[in-house]
Amino acid sequence: MTQNSSPAVVNADWPLLVLLSIVWRASFIFIGIAVKELPTLLIVFVRVALAAAILLPIHWWWQGALPTDTRSWVSFAGVSLTNNIIPFTLIVYGQHSITASLASVLNATTPFFGLLVLAIAGAEVLSGRKIISLVLGLVGVAVLRGVNFADLNQETIGILACLGASLSYGVGSLWQKRRLMGTPPVTTATCQLICSTIFMAVLVFAFSTPQQLASTSGSTWLALILLAAVSSSFAYLLFFKIITRSGPMAANLVTMMIPVSAIIMAALWTPVVPGKLRGSPLSDLTAR
Repeated sequence: MTQNSSPAVVNADWPLLVLLSIVWRASFIFIGIAVKELPTLLIVFVRVALAAAILLPIHWWWQGALPTDTRSWVSFAGVSLTNNIIPFTLIVYGQHSITASLASVLNATTPFFGLLVLAIAGAEVLSGRKIISLVLGLVGVAVLRGVNFADLNQETIGILACLGASLSYGVGSLWQKRRLMGTPPVTTATCQLICSTIFMAVLVFAFSTPQQLASTSGSTWLALILLAAVSSSFAYLLFFKIITRSGPMAANLVTMMIPVSAIIMAALWTPVVPGKLRGSPLSDLTAR
């Protein structure tokens, strides 16, 4: 039976959404530092591996032993693909050619893709208002790129990669709605990161150069640690807590708040963000 999945945020989750938007906005800054030294797969592997290592003892202390049934781990593997491996890889790849600010704005299309995926899956009734929202979302993406996606330069490829990440998050919303509702947030966060670590370890040792980590600078390591601890471990505890109470579509609203957080962070912490943001918070969106 088709259900209406319009986001209805529990009042207690609004402060969590604001905090999460700030935490996830910071992730684009940390990635922007890391891509100057490291390849895509290696950044994603370190991110999920450190995050899993942080959350595992927290889970044992807070929740107890990990689940042992096959169905749960299949569910966790699915969400690790759609919520971690695919979008993380695409975002990091995209940030090799576009700015952190533009990547964060493109990430704000996640609710648009979430609605589209839910509608295609028959889990969402498309009213006239929602159809208008979908059209406006498409127009917004076209405006960001100047409509010309046929020009496949590096910037266009970076934009398409970040949009692909948003689509993956949209698929993840459907997967979470059908497979993981009711699962404790710390369990979902920990187990998806464990699955992601296993998958990424295989990819890194097959297609990347993990020995590069030995010569990585201290500033990049600091960015990776903050990316894992703050923007992954802590962020996913918040994210799945919101999903548990308000649902996946409501949780995806956080991506629309990230660009606002970007402007606030630029104003409060100008040394971290390019100086051009000081005069115009949005001027960095198309800058290199």
